[in-house]
Amino acid sequence: MTAYSVLVPFVPSRPEQLLPFAGLVHWTGAERLWQGQSLVTETHQAFAHAAGAGFRVPVGLGVTLMPLRHPTEAALQARSLALMTGQPVLAGYGPGAPAVQKALLGAPYRSPLTAAREYLTAVRAALDGTDAVLEGEYLHQEALLPPVPGPRVEIGLGVLRPGMARVAGEVADAAICWLTPARYLADTIVPEVTKSAESADRPAPKVVAMVPIALAAPDRDPVRLALASNRHHLKAAHYQDMLRRGGVELPAATGSQAQDESARGAALVAGDAFLYGEPAELLAKLEAFREAGVDEIVLNVTGVAQLYGAQAASRELRTLLTVLGLAS
Repeated sequence: MTAYSVLVPFVPSRPEQLLPFAGLVHWTGAERLWQGQSLVTETHQAFAHAAGAGFRVPVGLGVTLMPLRHPTEAALQARSLALMTGQPVLAGYGPGAPAVQKALLGAPYRSPLTAAREYLTAVRAALDGTDAVLEGEYLHQEALLPPVPGPRVEIGLGVLRPGMARVAGEVADAAICWLTPARYLADTIVPEVTKSAESADRPAPKVVAMVPIALAAPDRDPVRLALASNRHHLKAAHYQDMLRRGGVELPAATGSQAQDESARGAALVAGDAFLYGEPAELLAKLEAFREAGVDEIVLNVTGVAQLYGAQAASRELRTLLTVLGLAS
């Protein structure tokens, strides 16, 4: 059965801003509270604050940047969060864009796939407290963390394209996808994850889809919402490539930034990479993700938060959860 979760739809500058969204998970049938990488307030600490305020809910990190922390530190942070909340943690990691890798490491990874495979293997070894010494192309790790009983920490990998899907199948507990249309998940990502896991003789990781979404309303422009949610992603070559593979007809650049942005935002909506519509329409579009083999759908109302504010985003999420039968 496909679960539904909630993404914090903005980067909090104060930890208390997280609490209404933690409350949505606490008081409804939502599976988990998710937050991506933040360079304003550290994500692990924000979740720990919510737990201290009484909202001890399952959380997901989707995804944090590998270059920011050594795998031993990543394991320690994730395990600490599980022990503080008393709930399972799904800790997702990704290499980030080449420009981010260069800014933090001095040069991009020669092979992001190799770097990701090594990183997730090292995080799992640290969590398990194994005495293995790992010596890879991108990292060195010796055992430091003792095994500690507590809620399980699952390890996820950010996945956009087939290569990373295969790595997830080999070593991850979850493949975490962002802005990926349902048909692309069905035709490409889920089969690659499954086939790779079978080759590695291990259970297939769950597939998590972060789905940008908004309810239709008379005062709303779906293109503006799509751009408010995904403007920066549309500038990245790897996202453009993924979307085109997924059947989203992104137009070629014309030289006018405003026209190009508008046309690409419209393509997101037309290609169902950004979901917009009345409740019945959205239910049908979300059903396509379930049919594609997605195990957890994360409701992402970032566009609503950007254009209408955090309170409107919280109301939108509650409405969506109610439509899905998870809230009243």
